[in-house]
Parts: sequence; C-alpha cells; structure tokens
Amino acid sequence: MTWITWRQHRLALAGVIALLGVAAAYLLITGLPMHQAYGAVSACRPAGSGVCQQAANDFLDTYAPGVGVTLGVFQVIPALIGAFAGAPLLAREFETGTFRYTWTQGFGRARWALAKIAPLAVAVAVAGGAFTLLVSWYMQPIFGAGDHNGPLYPTLFDFLGVALAAWMLAAFAIGVLAGVLVRRVIPAIFATLAAWAGLAFVTGIFLRQHYEAPLVTSSPNIPASAWVISQGWFRGGNPASLDMINQTLRPVDVQAVTPELFQPGPAAPATFGDPVKYLIQHGYTQLTTYQPASRFWPFQWIEGGWLLALSLLLIAATVWLVRRRAT
Repeated sequence: MTWITWRQHRLALAGVIALLGVAAAYLLITGLPMHQAYGAVSACRPAGSGVCQQAANDFLDTYAPGVGVTLGVFQVIPALIGAFAGAPLLAREFETGTFRYTWTQGFGRARWALAKIAPLAVAVAVAGGAFTLLVSWYMQPIFGAGDHNGPLYPTLFDFLGVALAAWMLAAFAIGVLAGVLVRRVIPAIFATLAAWAGLAFVTGIFLRQHYEAPLVTSSPNIPASAWVISQGWFRGGNPASLDMINQTLRPVDVQAVTPELFQPGPAAPATFGDPVKYLIQHGYTQLTTYQPASRFWPFQWIEGGWLLALSLLLIAATVWLVRRRAT
C-alpha cells in the first residue's frame, strides 16, 4: 500500500515541494541582498547614535514594505496545499470509483485511508517546518533593524516557530475531510479553501489575541515589538470621540485623522512636540491593549497544539467516515 500511495500521489507531493521551492527561491533571491545591506546597519557604532538610527530607518524604509507584501502573499500557501494536495487525495478515489477495486483486495477501509493520509500528512508538516527556518533567516535583518512589527504581528506569526507546520497540516486535514464529505474533486477544493479561510480569519482576528489575557496600559511608551490590539482615548473616565480630540488640538493646528494618526497643519508651531503628550497634558488618557513580544513562544505552542489536535480529530473523522459510509 505504501508503494501504491507513492505512485498515486507523487505528483501531489511534487506539487507541494514545487510550491515551497518557488517560495524558498524567492526568499533567497531577495533575502541575500537584504542581509548584505543590513551588514552596514549592524556594523554602525555607536548603535544608539542618530546616524545609526537613521541608517536603520532607511534600511526599513527600503526593505520592510516588500517583506510585508511577500508574507501577505505567502498566507495562501497552507490553503493551496490543503486544496490541491489534501482535497483530491480521497475525493478522486470516490469520484472515479477506484476505491471499490481497492476494497476487494483484502485491504481494510481504515487501513486504506490511513495508508494514504499519514505519509502525506507527515511530509506536509516536515516541509512546513523546513520552510519556517528559511523565513526566520529571511526576517533576521528586519527584526535586527528594530521593525515595529514584532513576531506576534498577524501575517508574520503564522510563518515562525511551529505555526506554519501546524497550519499546513490543518489545511491538509481539512482538505482530506472535505474530499470524503463531498466526493467530488472540484467542489472539495472550493470547500477546503472556504473552510480554511474561515478558520484563519477567526483565529487571526478573534482567537489568538486571547491565548493569554492582554495587557492594558496608559503609558504612551509601548514596546516597539508588541502586538497592539486596540488603542483608545478617554477623558474624565469616558471615551473621547475624534471630534473632542480635534477640538483640543485645534489651537495648535493639528488634526487627528484617527485616534493613532495625527496630521499637523501649516499653522502648527515649529516647536510643537508629540500630539500624544499634548493630549495627556490636557487631561486625556490613552489606554492601549497589547500582547508583549515575550509571549511569542507560549502563543506558538498554544496555536500549534490546538491545530495539531484539530488535525488529528479531522483525520480520525475522515477514517471513521470511510469505514461507515456506504459505497
């Protein structure tokens, strides 16, 4: 059965390797010049001087936007693996009817399903772990230059630690289960993409920020690498509206576009400092809810753990359905 699985699904495995290979080649091609440019930043002494800080800022202005776009595009990698490696795995067998011949060869349904699922699941998880190491190398200069988006940043967290391997495994398990439920390859692919997108959205927007209780502070000095969940202004214990903030800033010709973004006007005093400090001096309190970067590994193990449990549950459900469902 191992040989048959290899013969049947070697193209799917080759597709996974090709997808990650293309992504890895892009990271190497763009990462090597970025590492070379960062060499001048890391060699600047003293590191806290204005010249060195300016060099670090120039480096981030040059490379950080591209890195952000790259990681944003790479978010689809687990979904593609689940849709095109996981969904067809059993769905094609049911769609073409070849499973009937297999079941007449004295090979039990459960054993047949596990023999097809387990090797590819392990390969997908291992490939995800290997790709994570490359992403970590790729991000070293950005972190070293002091980028304000720390390792908990949503589009980055998924590609560090154990999260990527866990997400790829979960996407694969979702695809396999969708294939058994739908029994048609194309609908199973779309079902996988929809299910994965929903799970990723709920996790990134709602679930992850509550792995541990977030910290709340009124200090304006938030660690640069922290994951800021929300910020709001209060005055007299009540929330302050944007109109109230702009009314306070009007004498110095500064406008608050959002509670976090301020736009000085042409009449703003040249000596005017930080709008945040100005508002604090005028009776406002800024409350920031955030997760510190020090929680990166606890969050990784929490997310990796529940994704692994979910993957095993989905695979177990798939095997159970294969055993129970009529041909």
